[in-house]
Amino acid sequence: MSEPKTKRFEPVATAASTPFWEATRDRRLVIQWCVDDEAPVHFPRDVCPRCLGTNLEYRPASGKAVVHTVVVEHQMPSPTGDDGPYAIALVDLDEGVRMMTNVVGAAPADVTVGMAVQVTWEPLSDGRHLPLFEPAS
Repeated sequence: MSEPKTKRFEPVATAASTPFWEATRDRRLVIQWCVDDEAPVHFPRDVCPRCLGTNLEYRPASGKAVVHTVVVEHQMPSPTGDDGPYAIALVDLDEGVRMMTNVVGAAPADVTVGMAVQVTWEPLSDGRHLPLFEPAS
């Protein structure tokens, strides 16, 4: 297992996002769902943005996505601690939500809109893992 990166900002878990972050300890991607609307909700929150209901639960996600948009950041330092540019993307998960992430495992300039990607994990210092995405195999 690789060592945690020391330069990356580590997200703070809130009451609503704790189940999401706890699942990352086992490298499982979960998405919050509104049971009343039978629809996904992301980012984790206390109420459904559609119906304002509180009947929310977490369900497993496939970890498969498509790049919706991408920008290559050249200004240093990189949040990954790397020396080079990095790709920041919005990815559309198969479950129907959009997530902001970094795309790794490819040259940043090679990350394109429409590219199929899959979740990969970067260890954080407290045992959680940060979901990142890499080109799908």
